[in-house]
Amino acid sequence: MTFPNFPNKYREKSFVNAKDFWKYKKELGRYPNIDPPQGVIMCFSPTIFSYIIENYSLKKIDSVFGDYFYLLSENDNQIGICGNFGIGAPIVAILMEELSAFGIKSFLSIGTAGSLQRNLQLGSNIICTKAIRDEGTSHHYLPSEKYSYPSQLLTEKMIKVAKKLNVSYHTGTSWTIDAPYRETLAEIKKYQEEGVLTVEMEAAAIFAVAKHLNVEAGAIFTISDYLTEDNWELHFHLTDTHLHTLFTIAKKTLSTL
Repeated sequence: MTFPNFPNKYREKSFVNAKDFWKYKKELGRYPNIDPPQGVIMCFSPTIFSYIIENYSLKKIDSVFGDYFYLLSENDNQIGICGNFGIGAPIVAILMEELSAFGIKSFLSIGTAGSLQRNLQLGSNIICTKAIRDEGTSHHYLPSEKYSYPSQLLTEKMIKVAKKLNVSYHTGTSWTIDAPYRETLAEIKKYQEEGVLTVEMEAAAIFAVAKHLNVEAGAIFTISDYLTEDNWELHFHLTDTHLHTLFTIAKKTLSTL
C-alpha cells in the first residue's frame, strides 16, 4: 500500500482550502481587523506562551486561530505569537495553512525535544537543519522521502542571531514522529548511529507544509529529556529559562526580515 493511500496525492489540487475558511469567517463578521504580521512564532510549550503573555507588551487578536494569537508591540505589531493550540504535526499544518492564507509568510517554531546524543544536555539549543519524516502529515504535502528541510534564509538568520547573542547552539537533524509512545529502542539506536540529534513531533511537517505553501519556516529546540539505552530521563520542568532564550532568538530573527 502506498502512503498516502491515493498515489501522488501531492500533485492534486486541494478541494478544501484555508482561503475558503477565511471567506466563511468574513461572512460571519469574524475576520480580524489587522494587517498580517511579517512572521509568527509558534509556541508548543504552554509555559513559554504564558511567560510571553505575562512579560511582554502584546495586543490580543481575536478570530485568528482560536483565542491564542497576539501581536508583539515592540516590533510595530509585525511579529505574531501563537500558542496553546496543541501539539503534533496535524494541528501545526492546519495552523500554518490558515495563517498563510491570511497573508503570513514566515514561521518560526520554538519548543522542546528529546536528546538522542550524549553531548546534548539540558539547556542545549538545537537549530534544526533537516527533519526525518516519520509522521503522516508531511507526506500529504510533498513526495515521500526521508527528510524535509527548513528555510535556508531563516536558519541562517537564527544562527547569526545566536552568535550575536553569544548563545551556544548545535545544528543538525531531528527525528519527527507523531507516535511518541511508540519510539522503539531499535529506532533510537539507529538514529543515534546516524548522528540524529533530537526527537520531537512537528519539525518535518512544518518544513514540508512551508515548502508546499511557498512560505519560510524554521525550528529551534531546547533539550527537555534524554533517550538512552537504559531509560527515558525527563526534565521538562527545568526548561523554562532555556525556552526564554529560544523566544529571544526567534523574536530577533523575525525582526531582521
